[in-house]
Amino acid sequence: MALIQLDLPYAEGAYWLTQVRHLPWPMLLESGRVETAAQQSSVDEEVSLGARFDIVVADPVAKIIHRRPYTVVHSHHDVERFEDDPFAIVKRWLQPHQVARVAEVPFAGGALGYFSYDLGRSIEPMPELAAQDMPLPELLIGIYDWAIVVDHHLRRCTLVSHTRFITQPALTVLHQTLLQPREQSETPAFSVVGDISHNMHKAAYTAAFHKVKNYIRAGDCYQINLAQRLAVQVSGDAWQAYDQFRQLSKAPFMAYLQVDDGQDLSFSVLSMSPERFLQVTENKVETRPIKGTRPRHADAIRDQQEAEALANSIKDRAENLMIVDLLRNDIGKVCEIGSVKVDALFRLQRFTNVHHLVSIVRGVLANGYHALDLLRGCFPGGSITGAPKLRAMEIIEELEPHRRGIYCGSIGYIGFDGSMDTNIAIRTAVICKQTMTFYAGGGVVADSDCDKEYQETLDKASQFLKLVAQFKTPT
Repeated sequence: MALIQLDLPYAEGAYWLTQVRHLPWPMLLESGRVETAAQQSSVDEEVSLGARFDIVVADPVAKIIHRRPYTVVHSHHDVERFEDDPFAIVKRWLQPHQVARVAEVPFAGGALGYFSYDLGRSIEPMPELAAQDMPLPELLIGIYDWAIVVDHHLRRCTLVSHTRFITQPALTVLHQTLLQPREQSETPAFSVVGDISHNMHKAAYTAAFHKVKNYIRAGDCYQINLAQRLAVQVSGDAWQAYDQFRQLSKAPFMAYLQVDDGQDLSFSVLSMSPERFLQVTENKVETRPIKGTRPRHADAIRDQQEAEALANSIKDRAENLMIVDLLRNDIGKVCEIGSVKVDALFRLQRFTNVHHLVSIVRGVLANGYHALDLLRGCFPGGSITGAPKLRAMEIIEELEPHRRGIYCGSIGYIGFDGSMDTNIAIRTAVICKQTMTFYAGGGVVADSDCDKEYQETLDKASQFLKLVAQFKTPT
């Protein structure tokens, strides 16, 4: 079926999200421009980093919610419960509605939502050690039949659909509604109440760090991504927090999800991720792992010194290469033999608050495989577990006090056309039950220094700390 494209006035995805927030499960995938080492990017480079499109969806035709061992699907006023592989359930909703890809349209319907880090337990058996005090679903996916796509390169905005579920007249009504500025209802002002708590203060982090070093010396692993969780009590409208967060911390793979679990739990996800996990476009596969971090500085000379130190760091380059090798192996499971190539190593990338080393690995999806097969085969991403992956995940479960939840999972879309783009859910806050949580971590290897690694977690959390400070209620 031909794609229907209805023009809308050019505006950021954040505006269009406010136009559909009254509908169920509104979600925004938003791109933000970042700097290359030369502090500027060609259009092609920015596009490849995800800084071209914003995507807005709402009112899914189906809601897929997984908590082991069950996946519950809400659709057409029906509720079904399955014990199948959750990835297979999402695929069953996509494959009967396959469409041809349309150039310049990244997403025109399909699956959009999150795959939490703990969904990995549905792939590999894991010990049950860390506390689970945030009862979020392990997978939450909407099946959407229309999307608002903002193309920042062409400065164009369109409502798009293959009308697999929605009728063309209903799409026209939606289009006319979107053209009318919506009177925004008053929402409670967002505010932060109380102080931030850490689930690992410096002493606890140090103890966990030395246990990682012992595991490395014993040959259990080569690298472990060790993270701490920050939490603070909040109240009010989560969108206001996201809107401020996006001003503080632009990134290529940002997202806002305002959802519920089909029962009585409502929550919001605010992601400022700099890292692409997996992209599939016409069977071409790409992943961009990040390893290596230095803080940004207002002083240009000091900032450049930090960037050069990172670019020349043997340790950070070795960490990055370790994860590149892991991802080459992961995507090679479903890619054509000989197609997996490393197209860039240790590219210096400047973000709002940190410098990173980014590498690029590409391949070609083999015949008979779907984008969800690739996602399942690589999940969770190696850049935020360690190596070897399974043992690293077991050690993380032992040493981190709380389950990670959405942190280090993935947020993104898989279209009816087989395209996929997903981030690694880092720099990501979750607001649930009047608590806002945020994780920050880093890779620990044999020659890591504890004080530097702990400081790195604070550097990565710096924009979150600024966000909290801006909304803090005076005492």
